[in-house]
Amino acid sequence: MDAKVLPAPGINGLEPDKRAASRHSIQSVDRALLLLETIADMGGEATLTELSNRTALNISTCHHLLATLIKRNFVAKVPGRRLYALGGRILYIGHACLQVDLPRRAQPHLENINRVTGETVHLAAQQGDVLSIVSVREARHAVRVETGKLGKMPAPHAQSLGKAMLAWLPEDEMRRILGKTLARYTANTIVEFNALVEALRIVRRTGYALDKEEYLPGVICIGAAIRDHAGAVVGAISASTPTMRATEDHLALMREEVINAARALSVEFGHPAAQSNLERPQAVA
Repeated sequence: MDAKVLPAPGINGLEPDKRAASRHSIQSVDRALLLLETIADMGGEATLTELSNRTALNISTCHHLLATLIKRNFVAKVPGRRLYALGGRILYIGHACLQVDLPRRAQPHLENINRVTGETVHLAAQQGDVLSIVSVREARHAVRVETGKLGKMPAPHAQSLGKAMLAWLPEDEMRRILGKTLARYTANTIVEFNALVEALRIVRRTGYALDKEEYLPGVICIGAAIRDHAGAVVGAISASTPTMRATEDHLALMREEVINAARALSVEFGHPAAQSNLERPQAVA
């Protein structure tokens, strides 16, 4: 019988290509990431024993790695239960990733609103406790809204972009973003926090925010929030027009285009299509 020549096994049982890859990885980092992926695969929560069994890591190794992940807020212990869950830092990083991708995804929607309405279009994103304007399409008319600069939004409580995003945030987060006082920019600016909260309830009900000369005299803006699979705010889109063009028909067109774009982007980021009455657009006088 002819002898069969078998390939020589790699060191520690690894094939040569896998062995090369192993030399460029850090085992503890690899295992920590494996634990995070495993928790996610198991629905966001898992016991220590389940994680050990799923990852083929011993209990002690899992426990030490989880302790480090908890310290960094990538994992959290579920109170009153022997479960480990994904921590808030995961959401923060995921949210940051969405923000990086937002301008690219939003570009065709911004251009479409600009083409259909002829008006100035803004895209905003939440970056920590700051609401920022990240993209602008200038109006096609000779008379247009002064858009200002990209960067931190100067008056979220008075601008449709800001109100569209603030409406979906917890009150404590709203307060962190807005600070202790609400500056007045025009006679229409809301400067009392409780009145703003009430106005934002209307935003949630109608599906869009309205800035009716609240930030700039002679300018009306309509904005709508972009939300992800968990309902968290990713950003917002708005269209702005001088009051000289703000007929009922033109405002209705702006509202429709802004809401449709925000909904389409929300679907791209995993948010289910709006079905409830709370999320259907309703005109407000």
